[in-house]
This record gives sequence, structure tokens and C-alpha cells, in this order.
Amino acid sequence: MLQVFRPTRHGDDDEEDSPELVDEQVPDEPARRVGVRDLIRVARGHQRAIMIALVLSLLGAGLGLVQPLLAGRAIDAFSRQQPYLPLIWLLAAVFLSEAVVSALGHYALERSGEGIVLGLRLRVIGTLLRLPMRRYEQRRLGDLLARTTSDTTLLRDTLAYDLSEVVVGVFVVLGGTAMMIWLDAAMFLIVLVIIGAIGALTMLLLAGIRRNVEDAQDSLGGMTAELERALSAIRTVRVLRAEDREQERIGRRARQVYEQNLGAAKRDSVVNPAMTLAMHASLIAVLVVGGIRVVSGASTLADLVGFLLYVTYIATPMANIFDVMATLQRGLAALQRVDDVTRMPVEEDRAPVTTTPREPVAPEVPAVELRDVWFGYDPDEPVLRGVSFAVPRNTHVALVGASGAGKSTIFALLARFYDQDSGRILLDGVDVREGMSRRECRAQLSLVEQHCPIMHGTLGENIAYARPDAPAEEVQRVLRLAALETLVRRLPHGLDTPVGEHGDLLSGGERQRIALARALLPRPRLLLLDEPTSQLDSANEAALTETIAKVSDECTLLVIAHRPSTVRAADAVVTLDAGRVTGTTAN
Repeated sequence: MLQVFRPTRHGDDDEEDSPELVDEQVPDEPARRVGVRDLIRVARGHQRAIMIALVLSLLGAGLGLVQPLLAGRAIDAFSRQQPYLPLIWLLAAVFLSEAVVSALGHYALERSGEGIVLGLRLRVIGTLLRLPMRRYEQRRLGDLLARTTSDTTLLRDTLAYDLSEVVVGVFVVLGGTAMMIWLDAAMFLIVLVIIGAIGALTMLLLAGIRRNVEDAQDSLGGMTAELERALSAIRTVRVLRAEDREQERIGRRARQVYEQNLGAAKRDSVVNPAMTLAMHASLIAVLVVGGIRVVSGASTLADLVGFLLYVTYIATPMANIFDVMATLQRGLAALQRVDDVTRMPVEEDRAPVTTTPREPVAPEVPAVELRDVWFGYDPDEPVLRGVSFAVPRNTHVALVGASGAGKSTIFALLARFYDQDSGRILLDGVDVREGMSRRECRAQLSLVEQHCPIMHGTLGENIAYARPDAPAEEVQRVLRLAALETLVRRLPHGLDTPVGEHGDLLSGGERQRIALARALLPRPRLLLLDEPTSQLDSANEAALTETIAKVSDECTLLVIAHRPSTVRAADAVVTLDAGRVTGTTAN
């Protein structure tokens, strides 16, 4: 079901410069259908381990193929009153050897499968952390998370078992077939007709499994996204008494998963009974026809016993091969969803076009300068229209304007979440697109978002997020600047105190000051603050205003301001209206 929703804001409350986007499944390009070859390609880098596992499995299967032959020879020796105990002991040794070798092969396959899935998960995680910002706005985060968890788990079973089952099963079936033809070609034809007829009907019923599983995994991703949406706003859900509505909304997705998995299960449930029917019919036919042939002298009892053992021995691999055809469709459906993510283009970070050594920055060169900048999230609807202004070094400049004027979009361009459509943006006189990579650009600035995202972990881990190895004196410096010393003393474990999911154990003002301390720790040359006093009381607002005055001595401040006190604290004010600069005034 399509849903129209507004993505995570680019900044301002009710920001009108962020476009409305449609459901998470809108692709930028047609999805490439994956096949068995892609499933095999996923195993690159693990060929040696997989080969060892397959050799062990095939060796175990080969030892199993010898057992019916030895059993038949033992019966033949006994019937002729020849020594048969050595054959019995040899059969026992082969049996034990098969068990040990098969166990080693099984472990090797498990290890290979886990290693492949680990590599896939790391690829997916690496891609998800580096997508262009537009991608996060086009897709539900819960669905992307499901592709990292449930889809890769489903794929693991296919990689660890299905492909090896096919290889080993084909080997056993071909070996068993060859031995049955050698023992009694006529009876083999009877078995072939029975299994072939039932197997062909079974394959027809398996055709829709992949489609059902793909739909089920898509619905599961949607259910995860809906649950993540509700839990991230659980306080609002509770206060507005929306639990029943959210349960019904998420439950609809859960019921879709149920129905689609049920459709796959209906087809999947045919496989084992069909193959059981085929093998039982084959055994009965062999017993009847083989018994008649033994009585008539056309065959021997030893050959009949050996033939029956081979029929029973290939029964499990034969059933597994057909079962694999069903589960393989599940694995391909999971690989399809994982492949869709790993093929997404990540954010480009090209080396700067200009490679000449940079001259020392002259004092008169602005820290930030925008020259006739145009930009729109939708190319046909520009948000910034010829914006030009400059921010002198080590000054405090406020951006003001109505919601949707383009203030947060300017921050997004400075941080290079997007690139402008035309015009130039310069940091210390260097064009951010031509003269530096995205990483170099972001190394020069820090950002404090209005909603101050706090990571799960301790207070110290959040503050040192940009510099995990920061010395203690640097951490104390930012604690003092952000007026967090009292909070640290009050917490039971100081900096080692957990802050909860999204910082839920902290007040809004505390989260804002922690975000400020985190931004100050790497000593940025440019600090972007999105309404830094929005969640502070008057006492903390006054303290933060004093902090901002101190910070401007060591870096340049560009602040999105709504409160009059924040505007008054600035050295200059740039006014925006409908994407244009309408005035620049000095305080």
C-alpha cells in the first residue's frame, strides 16, 4: 500500500524546503533479477573453505554409497558359506568413517555460510551508512534494517545448506543410479518412471514460491518500519491514546506477512509428501518386481537387497534436491532484497579537482561565503534562489527567516549532504566542490542539530563521539564550555553513566548541551548551530549565550535563530525569505 509521507526534516520546524516523498519502495532504476549464478558469486573469497567442505561432504557421501554394496557382498558370502565377518567389520568401519567425515563437512559448511553472511552484512552496513541523503528520505529505515537482519539470515540457510545439498545430492543420486543400473537396469527403469512423473508435477507447484517469499520479506520490512515509527514516538503514542490504532496498523503488515508466507508454505508442503510417495511407490514396485525376478532366477537375492538399499539410500538426497528447489527460491528472494541495497550508489567523495598547494588564508578572507547559490530538492522547485552572503572569520552570524525560507538547506549544503545546482560555496576561500573532498569539508565543521540526536551508550561516549581518543583535559574543556559539569557530578557514574535509547534518560536541555559539547570537542573551524537554545530554560540559555561568545574566539559560528535572545547575541544577522537573502544587518 502506498503511503505519502514527509521524510525526516532537513531542519526547520514544518520546513517547506524539504519535498514530500512517496513510499519507500520507489526505485531509481529497475531492479536487476538475481539468479543462482549471483548466489554462487556471493561466495567469492570463501572458495577454498567451501571446496574443503564439499570434498568432505562428497567423501562422506562416497562412503555411504559403498555401504549397500558391502552389505550385499556380506549376504552373498553368508549364503555361499564363505567368510563374511571381515565384510561386516569393514562395513562398520565405513559407517563410522562416514559419520565422522560428514560431521566435519557439516561444520565446515556452517562456518563457510556464516562467513559469507558476515561479509554480506558488512557490505550492507557499509552501504547503508554511506547512502546519499536523498536515499534515506525515499526509504523506510525499518525496511533497510530488515534487509541487514532477517534477509541475510534467510540467505545464510541457503548458502550453508542448499547449494551443498544440491552438489552432494546430485553426486549421491548419480552414484546410486549408476549402481542400480549395474545391478538391474530393468528395475531401474521402473523407479525412473515413478520418480520422474511425480517429480515433474512437484516442480510445477514450486514456481510461485520465490514471488511469495519476496512479497513476505517486503511486508516484513514494512512491519519493522511501522514498529520503529511507533516506538520512536512512544510517548506521543501513549499520551494520544493511539496504542490500538498503531497495533492495528502494524498488525495489517503482520497479517500480510502471514498470508504471503502461507502461500509459500502451501507450495512448499507438497515437496516432502510427493517425494515420500515417489520413494514408497518405487520400493513397493522394486519389492514386487524384484521378488518375481528372484523367484524366476533372473536376479539374485543379494542383487535385490543391494538394489533396495540403493533405492532407500538415494531417497533422502532425492527428496532434499526437490526440497532445495523450494528453499532456494527463498534464498533468491532474500538475495534479491540484499542485492537491491548493495547496488545502491553510495555518496561520492571525489578527490578535489584543484590540487595546487593552498596558500595561508589571509585574515580578510571570509570563513564562509555563498555566491549566487541556487538549489532545489526537486530541480523544478528551487529552495534557494541566488543566495549570496559572507561570514567573516571568528564571528557569530545568525540566519533568520520564516519556516521554509531555506535556513536548514544552507546548513545541508555547507555540510555537503547535497551539492548546489549552481553558484559557489567557499570555506576559507576554497570552493567546497572543486577544492576539497566531502570528508575534508566535513573535517572543518561541526553541526548541532535542533533535535540533538543522542546515541545509545554512556555520556562520555556521546561527548567523545568525534574523537574517541580525546585526552581528558579536552573533554573537561567542552564540559566546562557547555555547562555540563554539574550534570556529570550529579549522575551516579559520571561520564560512564548510560544515557538510554536516544538519550531518553536526559532532559531536552541536557541533550542539547551534550550535542554542543560533542560538536566542540574536535575544535572545528566552523560551528553550525540549529536553534541551540530551543530546549533551554532561561538560566541555561544565558549560560549558553556566554558559551557561544567564548566559542566565537576560536571558531566561526553560523546559527539558525528564532529566539530574540539568540538573534541579539549575534554579531550580524542574515535574513532569508522564500529562498532569497532580503537583508544583512550588524548588531
